[in-house]
Amino acid sequence: MPEDHVDRAKLRHHGDVDARPGMLDFAVNVQGLAPPQWLRQRLAARLSDLGRYPSAADGAAARRAVASRHRRTPDEVLLLAGAAEGFAMLPRLAPRLAAVVHPSFTEPELALREAGVPVTRVLLEPPYQLDPAAVPSDADLVVLGNPTNPTSVLHPAEVIQALRRPGRVIVVDEAFADAVPGEPESLAAEPAPDLLVLRSLTKTWALAGLRCGYFLGAPTLLARLDQGRAHWPLGTLQLEAITATAGPAAVAEAGRRAEALVVARTAMIERLTRVGVHVHTPAAGPFLLLRVKDGELLRDLLAGWQIAVRRADTFPGLGRNHLRVAVRGAEEVDRLVAAIRSACV
Repeated sequence: MPEDHVDRAKLRHHGDVDARPGMLDFAVNVQGLAPPQWLRQRLAARLSDLGRYPSAADGAAARRAVASRHRRTPDEVLLLAGAAEGFAMLPRLAPRLAAVVHPSFTEPELALREAGVPVTRVLLEPPYQLDPAAVPSDADLVVLGNPTNPTSVLHPAEVIQALRRPGRVIVVDEAFADAVPGEPESLAAEPAPDLLVLRSLTKTWALAGLRCGYFLGAPTLLARLDQGRAHWPLGTLQLEAITATAGPAAVAEAGRRAEALVVARTAMIERLTRVGVHVHTPAAGPFLLLRVKDGELLRDLLAGWQIAVRRADTFPGLGRNHLRVAVRGAEEVDRLVAAIRSACV
C-alpha cells in the first residue's frame, strides 16, 4: 500500500486503549490480572538485587533455559524486552521489500514503515488461510503471526515453510503459540538460517507490565538484530521471569492453561453464536474475531455497560463490523452475552 494512504494511527492502536480501569476487559489478550503466585514469589525474591546491574550470569541462565525449552542452543536465543522490541529490530535486517501478511498484529508493519522500509500488504480473505503464492516473489522479508491476531487462525507449519526462498527471511510471530495445546504448528524448535520465531511471555503469564520475550533464530541473524542495543537491555526481573517460565514445571502449567482455554473458547463460541454473533472459526488462539451489524455502535454500547472489546477495523483487511474479544470464563461471558442481547433488542 502506498505510504501516503497508510493510517499510522490505526497501525499504532492497541487493545489496552479500549479498556479503561474498572471495565470488564475483553479487549486485551492477557490471561489473568497478575502472574501466578509462584511466579510473583520468584520475582519478589529478586527485589533485593535491584541495587546492582543485571548480571551476565542471569542473562546466560535465561538463554540456557529458553534454549532447553525449545531444543535450541543458547546462541540461537536473543532475549527481548517484550515482543515489541523484537518488531522494532526488524529494520536492522535492511530488507528491500517487506511483505506483511494481514489481517494481523500491526506493530511489525508500523516499525518497518517508520524506519523507511518499503512494505507490501498480503491481504487474506476469509477464511484467512495463508497462500504462499500470494506473497510477492521479490519480498525478502515476510512477517506473519501464528496463531494470527486477530483472526485466531493457526497456519500449518508446512505452509509457512513453503514461504522460504533464497535471500528471504521469514519472521513468525508466535506470541500466542503457547496457548495452543501441544504447539503443533510451532516452528520454535526448527533451526533454519532464514527463519526467525518471536515469542512473548506477556499473555500467558500476565506480564504485560514487565515486557518479556525472545527471538529464536540463526546466530548470524540474531547478531544483526542485536547490533546497536544499549547495555543491559533487560532488567533483573525480566531475566528472572524468562528463566522461570521456561522451566519444565512452567511449560507443563502453560499446557494445562492451553487445554482450559480450548474448553472456555468452545463454550464462548456457542454462547455468542446463540445470540446472533458471527464468530470466525476454526479458532486456535485465546481470542475470537466477531462480525456484527455495527461494530462501532455495539462497542460503544458495551462500554456503557463497562465492558471493553477490541475494535478490529485497525487491522488491515477488516472493517468497522469486526470486533475482537479475548476468551474469558463463564461468568465474564455471561455479562458479555447479556449486554449484547440487550443491545440488540
